[in-house]
Amino acid sequence: MTLTKIDEYEVMYSANTFVPRIWLKNNNKFIGQLIFKPNGASLPVDNMVGSQVNLYYHLEDYNNAIDLLRNEGPMYLLFSGSGPGFENGIKTTSEVVGEGET
Repeated sequence: MTLTKIDEYEVMYSANTFVPRIWLKNNNKFIGQLIFKPNGASLPVDNMVGSQVNLYYHLEDYNNAIDLLRNEGPMYLLFSGSGPGFENGIKTTSEVVGEGET
């Protein structure tokens, strides 16, 4: 399991045939991307290309992902592996119950 801090992100909302993506960075280097396929589409298996992780979501999950990146911190990229049985995603650290907004 690899857990990498996300320092920055960039949104790429392309025209035509490219699906929306959120690029994730650590120390000014790209560490992966969240790729949003059409709702109902079969999602490819999460994978690693070189040193970058590709995580696949449906478009309906875009608002949840961007909300976490905008409002939570610190945020981490979790990559356990490709295929069934591996949990991958973005995550926060532990938070105190009732902490609320600052």
